[in-house]
Amino acid sequence: MTAAGAADPASIRIPREVLDAIMAHARAESPNECCGLLLGRASAIVAAHRARNELTSPARYRIRPEDHFAAIRAARRQGLEVVGAYHSHPASPPVPSRTDLDEALDAPFVYLIAGREARDEHAVRAWRLSKGNFVPVPLVTLQ
Repeated sequence: MTAAGAADPASIRIPREVLDAIMAHARAESPNECCGLLLGRASAIVAAHRARNELTSPARYRIRPEDHFAAIRAARRQGLEVVGAYHSHPASPPVPSRTDLDEALDAPFVYLIAGREARDEHAVRAWRLSKGNFVPVPLVTLQ
């Protein structure tokens, strides 16, 4: 924990099946951005909760409020919290855009972005907001 009580941004633990579910969601919604919420505790994500993109856009997302509340209820039932959000960049790398930065919450939240890397490979990258900018956070994949 840091002095402010936030999780150490050194790494985020996430099960392989959660990453696979996020990638499957991204592929299913392409060419539009997908979105969802991440359930877990501190620096561990244990589930991805799919949400609908109100904007139905290839370049932006907005989680439907009823899906956000459903994720909060699901987290509480499991003794978890909503610790972050995920979305996809269908035609670009998993790097935050200017829009992502402008719309990010100034909170101890993790942002996962699914996108295309070199050679058209798909990848998921993690980010946290720090002093007004996104900083990369290593993902530790659990089998």
